[in-house]
Amino acid sequence: MPPAGAVALRRLAFGSVLLCLTVIILGAWVRLTDAGLGCPDWPGCYGHVTPAGAEKNDGKIESFSPGWEYDSGKAWREMIHRYAATGLGLLIVLITAIAIAYRREKPMSVVYAVVLLATVVFQGMLGAFTVWWLVKPLVVVLHLAGGLTTLSLLFWLWLSMRRTTRIVQPVAGATRIAALDRARTAAIVATVVVGLQTLLGGWTSTNYAAVACPDLPTCQGRWWPQGMDYKDAFVLWRGLDINYTGGVLEHPARVAIHFTHRLGAIIATLAVLFAAWLAIRRAPTTLVRNAGYWAVGALSLQLWIAFAMILKAFPLWLATAHNAGAALLLLAMLVLNRRLREA
Repeated sequence: MPPAGAVALRRLAFGSVLLCLTVIILGAWVRLTDAGLGCPDWPGCYGHVTPAGAEKNDGKIESFSPGWEYDSGKAWREMIHRYAATGLGLLIVLITAIAIAYRREKPMSVVYAVVLLATVVFQGMLGAFTVWWLVKPLVVVLHLAGGLTTLSLLFWLWLSMRRTTRIVQPVAGATRIAALDRARTAAIVATVVVGLQTLLGGWTSTNYAAVACPDLPTCQGRWWPQGMDYKDAFVLWRGLDINYTGGVLEHPARVAIHFTHRLGAIIATLAVLFAAWLAIRRAPTTLVRNAGYWAVGALSLQLWIAFAMILKAFPLWLATAHNAGAALLLLAMLVLNRRLREA
């Protein structure tokens, strides 16, 4: 029977993974509906815990941001995201506390718990700077990176503590071992590529470049669009006193960003398929083989969402699902890495 600390941590880890995934999806929903500055202060909303408090005092709204147009829907969307993120932070504090309290049982590494806690604290700071610096694209992408890192750490923790029955077949010969090593390396590379592609998607979204290529499979009617502006497309720092809501880039720069994201999607697709193929081909267990199939399935779902999103003229629900699909693909790659490591 597992120690009490391990049982509690496993359950908390699973709940935290689900909540973290929810926070990431809510963050995409906030970003896609231009609600990132629905509350121009942090951590409250116009000096109140809820937008309802601000609505009762119009003067308070005006004093916070003279001339600022208050939007109740955007304010509530922003605060719902913050409430969920706060709940996630509290769960991670609890995970860290249990890891320290039960350190003699060693249900998890205390160092790992502290790193997880530091990550979510840093993530909260990035959330504040996202508001204070007027949804600056660089900060928004770093905030997304922090969310994905938190999700990955929580999911890896859950995978590490999950009880599974493994039937491992003997691996015979240096050739078979070398093949498994190649599969592990390919899975790590593919996971990194998926992560970078997700961040590139965040850059595309926060610069309002998603609709720059409304056609498929071409972009602006060409296989290689003319007049793309790469000089301005990936400038990371443009100053602080700029409101990036609605975007500040001209159309040629947005086309360059979107087209680069498409090229990245091709590279990520090939990397995931190659890693999954190696894993399935050399799988010493059913668990490894299934992990490879799950990676291919998650990739297929994400590609379908991307195609449907463009063909249906970027409806909000599909754009939000595209962010969720990216997170699920990352989780599928983590499962593949874990199963190959166990093999």
